[in-house]
Amino acid sequence: MPTDADFTGVFPPGAEAGPFGRRQRRARGARVPVILVTGFLGAGKTTLVKALLESEAGRNTAVVVNELGEIGIDQALLSPSAPDGVALLNNGCLCCAVRSDLEETFRQLFTDRARGVIPSFERVVLELSGADDPLPVLQTFLGERSLAREYHIQAVVAVADAATGRIALEQNPEARHQVALADRVVLSKTDLAVETESAAFLAALRAINPDAPVATAIQGQVDPAFLLADSAIPPTPMRGDAPGHVPGLASFVLTFDTPLHWRSLTTALGLLTELRGKDLLRVKGLLAVEGCRGPVVVHAVRHLLHRPVELEDWPTGNRTSRLVFITSGGLDRESVESLFRAVLALAPPGGDQTA
Repeated sequence: MPTDADFTGVFPPGAEAGPFGRRQRRARGARVPVILVTGFLGAGKTTLVKALLESEAGRNTAVVVNELGEIGIDQALLSPSAPDGVALLNNGCLCCAVRSDLEETFRQLFTDRARGVIPSFERVVLELSGADDPLPVLQTFLGERSLAREYHIQAVVAVADAATGRIALEQNPEARHQVALADRVVLSKTDLAVETESAAFLAALRAINPDAPVATAIQGQVDPAFLLADSAIPPTPMRGDAPGHVPGLASFVLTFDTPLHWRSLTTALGLLTELRGKDLLRVKGLLAVEGCRGPVVVHAVRHLLHRPVELEDWPTGNRTSRLVFITSGGLDRESVESLFRAVLALAPPGGDQTA
């Protein structure tokens, strides 16, 4: 069962080190940010990614796709010195086809960049195929230490087709997972749907994921800042405590007004992952912890609890701790909140983290 021992000893202590090591300005530290672009078949993912590559903000981006031909890189500069399966673009970007497996592709990208075989890149955009569930990809980046050491999942962006998306949500569990796990949603093809259909589809998206910001793509384009912003820090709930719920999936937020006892918190998380880990699709938290100056960012996918990071300061004036849960299998807010409240109530007085 995971305990707080899994989270300690990551950084050597220093003058500016807290209980979780050196405080970071951002959750990813020095790691390369990765943006997952997901969405069901025909939603417009490739159009969105191509528009990002053509923007000034998208310069120096590496894009990983299943096949190079999918991106339609008409302006590619196919350098003879580039490794097989890599196309260099004239705006400093590069496209890379998935090799034998995803892990190997990302390891080789990092190695080739370090050796100067390919240009340096600031971020990676991973475009998943339409039928892919993003959950195994998130597990890969959390569970493989070599990837977790070099890369950081900055955001999961789901592209949702307003014209046919409701059918996809009703008939395909993968489509519902894509929306449920998203940090942000891009609404595409609104010009092909009547206004009432778009409104109904947006309500269906909100029922699955109440708190993910939504942007509407105009001819396949949105503000690049919407795609590239860091989502490691969960947002303040957009609809208070109202949970999202569709059959088989639930999303909800737990909030705590006072600083948390870390050992008690990890005990509650450990119990939850031990008992219902397969139903924890995703957990994100920004927490006030006793003995810490800045907020602590936590992230978990099923049984995998990522190393926590203490930030230098809170991103806003709101210092309320919040844990965002996306669950399946009937794991509801009442059950999870009861567990956390019960365990946290047993915390020793005086903030003793060793008790």
